[in-house]
Amino acid sequence: MAGMKGLKKRRRVQIILFAFVALIIATGLIGFAFRDGINYFRAPSQIIAEPPAESEVFRIGGLVEEGTLVRGEGEEVRFNVTDGGASIPVTFTGVLPDLFGENQGMIGTGSYVNGVFQASDILAKHDEEYMPKEVVDSLKEQGVYQEPNS
Repeated sequence: MAGMKGLKKRRRVQIILFAFVALIIATGLIGFAFRDGINYFRAPSQIIAEPPAESEVFRIGGLVEEGTLVRGEGEEVRFNVTDGGASIPVTFTGVLPDLFGENQGMIGTGSYVNGVFQASDILAKHDEEYMPKEVVDSLKEQGVYQEPNS
């Protein structure tokens, strides 16, 4: 009967060890994903402060600066995106979302080449509630963010 007790105890130790190892792996993966996520999103002020490599694909977010939206030949569009502190020129070829407009929040995916963000994808954010926390924080830092319904 004593052998049975020892087996249960060993089993319990194995389960605890397995849970511990799984926890370490999960923590590492979350940390890795989180680090990636931070690198992946930038506000205009961050881009000016430390310009990303031209090969890097990342997301830019902010407000479409008033008076900068220019529709060019075909489907090409140019505008500036700002977080109140800095302004980055953006070019995009394609159909803009319905909600896209000046003074509206937007997120673009693309790369920063020769001082211009070349967007491959644009999302309009018609409402601060849908804006990434990083954009809101960056706008608050620059003092241009208004709370919704204020």
